Formats: sequence, structure tokens, C-alpha cells
Amino acid sequence: MSRQNLFLPALVLAIGIATAGYFGGNVLYKAKVALNTAEVKGLAERRVTADRANWTIFTSVAGTKKANVPELYKTIESNQQKVVDILKENGFTDEEIKVGVINYGYNEYRDENQKLVEERHNLSGSIQVETDKIDKVEKVRGEINKLIAQGIDINNNLPIYRFTKLNDIKPEMLREATQNARLAANEFAVNAGVHVGSIRSAQQGGFYIRDAGEEYSDTQKIEKDVRVVTTITFYLTD
Repeated sequence: MSRQNLFLPALVLAIGIATAGYFGGNVLYKAKVALNTAEVKGLAERRVTADRANWTIFTSVAGTKKANVPELYKTIESNQQKVVDILKENGFTDEEIKVGVINYGYNEYRDENQKLVEERHNLSGSIQVETDKIDKVEKVRGEINKLIAQGIDINNNLPIYRFTKLNDIKPEMLREATQNARLAANEFAVNAGVHVGSIRSAQQGGFYIRDAGEEYSDTQKIEKDVRVVTTITFYLTD
């Protein structure tokens, strides 16, 4: 049987799966045989932990008289300081805490005759936290929320969790993806009666970071999945 005839059944057998170890899937997504080469895809995945967290806490106060604005300003400054105190008591530093400016807004409400019936003066401020103390974030968020029981208006936003050390794992993951591509190529080459030779060409796909178990989000969970797929063309020999 000619080599080209051998490659036709090889194409039929091209889709296969070879697994090795936890979360290091050796998956053949697609194989294409042309002349004396085979193009395959190799997958590598890692479960990693976020190493950076950002979150923002908003506080606000409101009053109905302009004369009370100075007192409202003092109140919101005090409320911000209470948040900062909790953060520092739990190990966060000045470098990790940024107190934003206090914003002022004014609204007035009039009846159908344009007579002023109510005015409202609003002051709001933010405290931003950027930290690598991932294990402390949720506990401290709970402590800050207790300020609500003191009558303080708190908007404790969900943290954004990020994995920033992708460059540290890229080389190993690319090696694994290449190895997995070769395993996938061997899976159908054996059935075709040929051997996988050296690499003719390789294309690296993009690295994708997603929240563990999610398809799209990459900021809500501490646990992340990192994934890369490489496309490699191997020479085939008899």
C-alpha cells in the first residue's frame, strides 16, 4: 500500500484523546494529514491561585440642608477613617490603601409650580485596596460590613482577583503542550503504520485565564484555570 493510501485511514483515526496526570490534558482537538506531514493541536492547562486583589469600598452621607454640609463632610471623613482603621488592624498597609477624594452632589425637587419642596446634599468617598494578601480579603470585607450596623452607608464592592504571574509558567506549559501534541500525533500514526518525526512548524495559541469552572469571567474567583493550545506540524516517516 502506498504512503498516501496509508494517510487516508490515518485521517479517519486522527481524532483521539490521550490523558496524562491531573489537569494536564493530552487532548487531540484536530489532526490534518497532508503528504508526509501531520498537523495536530496540543493542550496544556494549569489550576492557579490569584495573587492580586483589588476592591473598592464606598461610603456616603446625605442631608437636606446646605447649612449641614460642613457637618456631613466631617461625618464622611470619620466614616472613611473607620474603614481604614479596620484595614490596618487586619494587616493592610498604607501602600495598599488609597483614600479617594470626597465628592459632593446636589439635587433639588420642585412641584408643578416650580416651588422648591426638597433639596438633597450628597457626599461620597471611596477607599481602594490593592494587595497580594488574598487570604485576608474576604475576612476583612466581612469586618467592614459590620459598620452598617453602626448606621454607616457602606457599598463594599466585590473584589477583583487576578493572576499576574503568567510569565512564570509559560515555558513549562508550552513544553507540555508540545509534548501532548506529539502524543496525540503518535495516537493515530501508530494506527496508520507510520512514525512521527521532527517538528516542521509550530504555532503558539494565546494564553487564556478564566475563573475556575467558568467560560468567560476571569476576575471573580481566587482559583483560575490557565490554558494554551499549540498547533504543531510533524514530519511523518515510514
